[in-house]
Amino acid sequence: MEALKTLFLAIFVVLASALYSANAKIQEHEFVIQATPVKRLCNTHSTITVNGQFPGPTLEVNNGDTLVVKVTNKARYNVTIHWHGIRQMRTGWADGPEFVTQCPIRPGESYTYRFTIQGQEGTLWWHAHSSWLRATVYGALIIHPREGEAYPFTKPKRETPILLGEWWDANPIDVVRQATQTGAAPNISDAYTINGQPGDLYKCSSQGTTIVPIDSGETNLLRVINAALNQPLFFTVANHKLTVVGADASYLKPFTTNVIMLGPGQTTDVLIQGDQPPTRYYMAARAYQSAQNAPFDNTTTTAILEYKSAPCPAKGSSIKPVMPSLPAYNDTNTVTAFSKSFRSPRKVEVPAEIDDNLFFTIGLGLNNCPKNFNANQCQGPNGTRFTASMNNVSFVLPNNVSILQAHHLGVQGVFTTDFPTQPPVKFDYTGNVSRSLWQPVQGTKVTKLKFGSRVQIVLQDTSIVTPENHPIHLHGYDFYIVAEGFGNFDPNKDTSKFNLVDPPMRNTVAVPVNGWAVIRFVADNPGKINYLKSK
Repeated sequence: MEALKTLFLAIFVVLASALYSANAKIQEHEFVIQATPVKRLCNTHSTITVNGQFPGPTLEVNNGDTLVVKVTNKARYNVTIHWHGIRQMRTGWADGPEFVTQCPIRPGESYTYRFTIQGQEGTLWWHAHSSWLRATVYGALIIHPREGEAYPFTKPKRETPILLGEWWDANPIDVVRQATQTGAAPNISDAYTINGQPGDLYKCSSQGTTIVPIDSGETNLLRVINAALNQPLFFTVANHKLTVVGADASYLKPFTTNVIMLGPGQTTDVLIQGDQPPTRYYMAARAYQSAQNAPFDNTTTTAILEYKSAPCPAKGSSIKPVMPSLPAYNDTNTVTAFSKSFRSPRKVEVPAEIDDNLFFTIGLGLNNCPKNFNANQCQGPNGTRFTASMNNVSFVLPNNVSILQAHHLGVQGVFTTDFPTQPPVKFDYTGNVSRSLWQPVQGTKVTKLKFGSRVQIVLQDTSIVTPENHPIHLHGYDFYIVAEGFGNFDPNKDTSKFNLVDPPMRNTVAVPVNGWAVIRFVADNPGKINYLKSK
């Protein structure tokens, strides 16, 4: 009888797999990267876009579908496209980071990305992964359940992508090039945007303000994406509760909040009820700024949630929408309470035993001014040059061969395998750090993991230059965030705080300012260059 049960189960699994494969589709798209006139804040810029759209097109697929996207580069810059959060099982060359998994698509050339979405549902996004083109080259990637399957929450009446962005009243490539040339921090953005529009609080912007429809009694799904280059953002809707049901294309145990915070690269799915008097309400987003004394864009972007059943006078521009209250820019307590609310819907299989225990310090650094540079090239603090650092290493991109290509072809001299798995020097990470530790070494360094190894990474913020909340994204993997905390991670006492029952699964973690986060995953994506980076 047991043999028959096993046989029946095997037949069922095979039939179910065949059924899923039969329903799966191949979705083909074409992206043309091109310069397009875009007017914002009273000025028109020759903006790099996809298919002339800003933001770019929303791609909608089902779990199990295959995406085929031909990208033709008609712009004047090299470009690649990253499919943010897609696991890329056995298709690492389709991931997109320039000179990490592929060489860039040169002007006048094209490249076709092909990959299958496997076991992922929810909201992801795509964006350029070359220089600062991501400032305008981005769009939503929506993954619906397989045909015939349902969401694990109330089916929404309508679904709306909400893409939060940063806008410079300049060419973003010029902004980052100036920072590279001077060694100073890049100029802050001039506006934030919702679906490409700054909103009513900025000059010359009211005519284009994004309108999001809702009707009384509806339950709608907002797919919120932080596509900003640098800035963590608070987001809220006046007089409406937000029920969080997913993040980074993983479902969550639902919880209700007035405000959400997203680090750059993160997504959050929220349900919103049409349960308020039918009129117009502002959606609003503004900065969460955790770095002390650092300049930031303190403006507020808005869109309008508009009830379709609102009386006609309320739909006119003369009726000002209700404005929500937002947390203070430095409200870390609200961020902490929000992140601690995240749980998986049920018990999950978190690696309990660990094969590779890694500890990465993350933060800023300052390079001393090279002898052949003049003062104009060293405009960081005290005549230095700003840089970033993990375990005292500042990453240097190759410029001829991608790391993945070099790995597969055995090309020597492109990278080394000596990235430190522990801090080279242990110190008081969140205390008063000696200036001798502020200058990292430069290199294209990787660390190797064995297939199937169970990995834990402690991500530790540092107070070098200034502590701040760091969004860390791992390409090729989802991971469980088993704990977060403040101060220096202490394995003797902090492991007791680990949630090994129902931690949230994500692809981007916001490491707390002056604190740490611990993530766990199984290294089950062979041949993939798994690119861990701070946004």
